[in-house]
Amino acid sequence: MYQRKIPIDYNCGLAVAMEVVGSKWKFCLLDEISKGIKRPKDLVKEISGISKRVLQNQLRELEMHGLLSKTVYTEIPLRVEYYLTGTGESLLPLIDAIDKWGLSFAPELKTILENESLEVEV
Repeated sequence: MYQRKIPIDYNCGLAVAMEVVGSKWKFCLLDEISKGIKRPKDLVKEISGISKRVLQNQLRELEMHGLLSKTVYTEIPLRVEYYLTGTGESLLPLIDAIDKWGLSFAPELKTILENESLEVEV
């Protein structure tokens, strides 16, 4: 079993939050699943750039942390559907706020990155 080299500081809310949702894809996955029960193939279609392997790892971690739950249907082929738990739903206001902030900051970030690439070319 995996042993952490650096223990989580449970007295720091940011450390706990980063442990649970601190990856490139987890907020996107939670947001997409909040729109309705999702199957992994639906998530791959909706979230551009995520690989199947990364998707499975991220879903497994979110389930382990109690933000997602899944229903496995014993059919052929096997069917799995993911949905948010109460804890996962409690993150939705935060995800919405981050989304709004990101959209409002996007033009400024675009300008910053375009100016940075111009300076490198000169």
